[in-house]
Amino acid sequence: MEKINWGIMGTANIARWATIPGMKLAPNARLYAVAGRSLEKAKSYADEYGFDKYYGSYQELLQDDKVQAVYIPLPNNLHLQWVTAALKAKKHVLCEKPLALTEAEARLMFKTAEENGVYLMEAYAYLHGPYVKSLKEDVRNGLIGDVDFIDTAFVTQGYKEDIRLYKELGGGAVYDLGCYCTTMILSLIDSEPVSVKAAAEFTDKGVDEITTGFIRFKNGARASFNVGMILGQNTNARFDRLYIHGTKGFIKSEVEYNQAGAVTYQIFTEKGLTERKIDVPQNYSLEIEQLGSCILSGEKTYVTADFSIKNAKLMDSIFKEIGY
Repeated sequence: MEKINWGIMGTANIARWATIPGMKLAPNARLYAVAGRSLEKAKSYADEYGFDKYYGSYQELLQDDKVQAVYIPLPNNLHLQWVTAALKAKKHVLCEKPLALTEAEARLMFKTAEENGVYLMEAYAYLHGPYVKSLKEDVRNGLIGDVDFIDTAFVTQGYKEDIRLYKELGGGAVYDLGCYCTTMILSLIDSEPVSVKAAAEFTDKGVDEITTGFIRFKNGARASFNVGMILGQNTNARFDRLYIHGTKGFIKSEVEYNQAGAVTYQIFTEKGLTERKIDVPQNYSLEIEQLGSCILSGEKTYVTADFSIKNAKLMDSIFKEIGY
């Protein structure tokens, strides 16, 4: 199988524990180059994971003609700058969520991708997995009737020191965690948001550490979410929840966002309880493979530009509500 030469821009932890292992599993991907803020750090990364090339600056990576696609896991405030630079260098781009800090930024980046004839996809690995696809299929098939309410939560650890703690870096619970909840909700409710209510508690650095919100949709459906970075400091503690209520039943799930392995969720209808058991592979390998298929055979990105822009618009409304 033909393989895409991937370059990684930055040496973030998510690349280390999630995306690089995913690239190694994806049959159409090849670890080719990595760039860091220093040559020494990039070399260490390259030696550890087996990259062919390493660079001491992001621009050098983009100047390498053999790099076909770039994965960008940089802090949120740097996405616009480096996604734009990569697209203009004719590189296909997979950028970590959230792709943009605003709807306007998202629109600008996708416009740049179109102008340069390359793919841009926002990295929501969990959306590629069979767990979410099964949920969507059960909802689409009317197993619980018409969805009228969704509630979801993603609450995780607090941090003593982390880029998520700084407003100038695009930190906070909504940017880091809330985007999972909003994309899940938008994946399951096929309608336009018409109103948003939200409230948050802020840290002394100006980022929201816990936020709750309520969304009403044009078709009458409603959704609520809770996100927070409050469960102790620098632990592995987290809490995930998903509840989907319909006119003929409901679905309950406590599967973690991006969870792999054997997962289950329960469907309750007048016929009784049905339990889905799904084997979920490494989700990050699925998104790498899918974007590779887009590049090699012209597939449409699974996480589309329209979806990412719709989500960015919804997040804008949430930030306006909480005063971020």
